[in-house]
Formats: sequence, C-alpha cells, structure tokens
Amino acid sequence: MPSHRTQPRGALSGIVVADFGRVLAAPYLTMLLADLGAEVIKIERPGSGDDTRAWGPPYADKESTYFLGVNRNKRSIALDLTDERDRRAAREIAIRADVLVENFRPGTMDRLGLGYDELRMLNPGLVYCSVTGFGADGGAALPGYDLLVQAMGGLMSVTGEPEGQGTKAGVALVDVITGLHAGMGVLAALRHRERSGEGQRVEVSLLTSLLSGLTNQASAYLAGGVVPRAMGNRHPSIAPYEVVEAEDRPLALAVGNDRQFAALCAELGTPELADDARFATNPARVAHRDDLLAALAGPLRSRPADAWFEALTGVGVPCGPINDLAEAFAFADRLGLDARVRLDDPHRDVPVEQVANPIRLGVTPAAYRSAPPRLGEHTQEILTELGLPTPQEVTP
Repeated sequence: MPSHRTQPRGALSGIVVADFGRVLAAPYLTMLLADLGAEVIKIERPGSGDDTRAWGPPYADKESTYFLGVNRNKRSIALDLTDERDRRAAREIAIRADVLVENFRPGTMDRLGLGYDELRMLNPGLVYCSVTGFGADGGAALPGYDLLVQAMGGLMSVTGEPEGQGTKAGVALVDVITGLHAGMGVLAALRHRERSGEGQRVEVSLLTSLLSGLTNQASAYLAGGVVPRAMGNRHPSIAPYEVVEAEDRPLALAVGNDRQFAALCAELGTPELADDARFATNPARVAHRDDLLAALAGPLRSRPADAWFEALTGVGVPCGPINDLAEAFAFADRLGLDARVRLDDPHRDVPVEQVANPIRLGVTPAAYRSAPPRLGEHTQEILTELGLPTPQEVTP
C-alpha cells in the first residue's frame, strides 16, 4: 500500500501495520512502530471509534488526552466490521499489510473472517499479533482490563502498605508492559520473515506479561518458595531502599551496596553506622531494617530533600525527591532528555503536546509525522488507495 505522505526513512519504513487495537496495550505498541517509520492504519468503529476517545476528563481542545497519548503517526479509517462492505475493506487492508495487531476477545476476528488462519492463506508473510487479557484458552472469556490483571496477576498484592487492601499502580502499567512485549514479538517475527519469507502468529497476554514483569518478586516465589507481600515503599531484599523523611518532604533513598552505605553514613555525619555489625552488610541491614531507619531518621531530617539530593548524589549515593509530573518533566528538560514533543496539526487550533518516544537511534531516529487522527479522518483516502468505492461513490 503506498505511503500517504513523504516520510523520513525510519527503521521500519515500508512496513504497513493494520491496527485493529483499542484502548492501550495494542495502540501503544502500534504507536511505537509508527514512530520508528511504520505506516499504521487504525481501523475504528464509525461514530464512536476507539473506546479511549470517550475517556475523560482531562481533555485537550475537547479531545481525550488518553486517546491523544497513544495514537500519533497513524491514519484512521472508520469501518463497521459487522457490515459486509466495510468488512471487505478491512480484509483488503489486512491482506496488504505486513503486520496486523488486534486485541478483540479471542474468536472475534475469526467470526469476522479476519482470523489468522484465513488471512495467512492470502498473505503468507503476515505477522499477526493478538493481544489478550488472559490467553485464548481457559481465560478467553475473561475481560482484559488492566485493573483486573493487576489484581488477579499479583501486582496489587505487592503494592501498597502492608496492612492495606492492595493498591494498583498509578498508571495502566500492565497494558504498557504488554505493549512492549508484543513489540518485541512483532520485531522478532519480522526478522524471521526477512530470512524465510514466512509470517507467523504472535500471541501476548496481559497476565503472562505481568508475571514476567514481576521479575524478582516472581522469582522469589518460583525459585525460593516465598510469597511476597506488600511492603509500602520498602524493598524486600535491599536496605535502605525506600522513602525516608527529609526536613521538608519525602526523599527516595536507594542504597544498593555497602560502598554506597558507607558514603551515606559519612555524609550524614554518622560514619560509625557503617561499622556497626547490624548494618555492615546488606543482609544485616535488611534483617535490622527498623533499627537502621531509626538511626538514620534524625540526621536525614536535618536538611531539605533537594539539599540531600545534591549532597548525596555528589558522593555516589542514589536518591531523589518525589516529584509530581510537572516537576518530572521539568527535571527531564534540565537534563536535556527531550522527553516531550509538540505536534502541529492544521485541524487543531493549538499544537498537541506529547511524551516523546524514549528510544534513541543514531541513524534512523523516531519521527513525529502527524498528530493523532480524528475519527475516520483518512477513510476516503485509504479506500481510494485500495481501489474500493468511497462513501461518496456508494449508491444508496
């Protein structure tokens, strides 16, 4: 399918993605692919579109900031997949695509004539990525909402205060982790296709992605037989690695080894603590965590958090104040990290400000070609490319 505009040559230039994804995990994946040069065609329901178009507040110029955050660099075509004519158009897009991404409930795409087994007969090189909540077998009927997976997948059991009910992460973290895992799968499948000419199915579930993302906590159970529990801001295996109180506000303190602990004690004016048998090694500090925090509390309250950040960072002790998002972006700006990007759009009165793609490539960097699309903005354009009748050409 020809490109809709002149584009910089990204690492994935020439790759066409049929994006049947909705909400977060799949759209986040396809946006990252689009940033790296892929041509992404977003198939949406007429009238309502992606669910997140209605998820607000907050809004930016009457548009959901949730939707805007994961849908740049895409074209939108509005197709009713229950309508035969529109389904034929969706099928044409899939047949000509290199990658298809979908996160419908298992079996839905098959019933629509858009399942992998049917499409691969017409497009043997197709990389077909299915994102599910709990897999396509025993969990096929379960709705894949991030909150449910955080609860049922164990994340909430290790998040929050020890006596609390379990706390979700402040963002749909499981969707993000799943989108990243799916992206790895898609790129691996494309590499295989480059060598063999053969496409394949990529399947990623929110549940297994979360279990993988639990890393050390999951390993504690599988390899050590330990069922981790919530510890607030404390770490089960490192001390001091938690939030402490400075003079004016909380400070995150992440002491990862004995050398850093000795430097911390020296800067606090309590060098003798580094030689105390209760605190001399990390296992000892973990075993005597309460005594350790009691010994550190007074000295830490003697200076503001920002002062401790400057002083302790200067001697190699990792720490930092708890920033809100405004402070976090300002901090990234001070570091020269280019964490934000402004996208101009002739259809909007003001530019759309977004988080920049975090991947830095020296030769084929991420590019920001277009703001998130209006619902069905490119329907006529894409149908013309496919050689199909446009809405204006269809006789009632």
